[in-house]
Amino acid sequence: MILAITLSALAMTAIVGVRYLIVSGAFAFATRRRHPGLYTGLDPQMRREIVWSLASAAIYGIPAGIVAWGWQHHGWTQVYENIGDRPLWWAPVSVLLYLLLHDTWFYWTHRWMHRPEPFRIAHALHHASRPPTAWAAMAFHPIEALTGAVVIPLLVFVIPIPVAGLALVLTIMTVMGVTNHMGWEIFPRFMWRGALGGWLITASHHQRHHELYGCNYGLYFRHWDRLCGTDRGIGDFARDHARAAKRALAAAPAAGGGVDGRGGTGRPA
Repeated sequence: MILAITLSALAMTAIVGVRYLIVSGAFAFATRRRHPGLYTGLDPQMRREIVWSLASAAIYGIPAGIVAWGWQHHGWTQVYENIGDRPLWWAPVSVLLYLLLHDTWFYWTHRWMHRPEPFRIAHALHHASRPPTAWAAMAFHPIEALTGAVVIPLLVFVIPIPVAGLALVLTIMTVMGVTNHMGWEIFPRFMWRGALGGWLITASHHQRHHELYGCNYGLYFRHWDRLCGTDRGIGDFARDHARAAKRALAAAPAAGGGVDGRGGTGRPA
């Protein structure tokens, strides 16, 4: 039994780590194509982001692997494989519930992380990425990674969700974690401006958090920030892009290359 649990935890750690490398790598490549030079000069930072993110993968993977083993062998969780086992309307409702509860957990733990002592001990590591890149999505101190690793494994014991719905939640979590940090806005304008943009979080909203720190704590939705008076609107990528252009200009005589590819000059979002 111990061997089986260990293998499950190792397998899930590998899955989380490979998923991170693929998704962050894909968006880093997209950044290279859309904004050449945006990450020029940030190679040491990106290597650090990758190391800490892979360490976080183990912290996320171990409890997920244990829960997955318990689900497969003992039916521990409320996850169900046949979507017809419950009313079809429950599948989208369960996904929305998971996102809302995860967002709530993230808002309050993230806000707590910005208190002086927790910030100094743990969260400062994440904010050491200035500016953050597509590789920074999981670049957390182990304490912070642990706060993020427990919420979904706990929810599966309480709220029924189909396997496909859980996969969708994990996909949204991964994509939003990466795109919120990559330094430009990939989503269409209606998702970050206008009526819908007033409630959804994308890179434009999270950029302001990395500019000012004491605001915009949410992950998917803006309602907690708005209710608690911590919403400071959307950020501006112009300053970071201008700095990237200067770095790219300074690096122009040297051959490009690094974690995200070639050098070059940046262009505004």
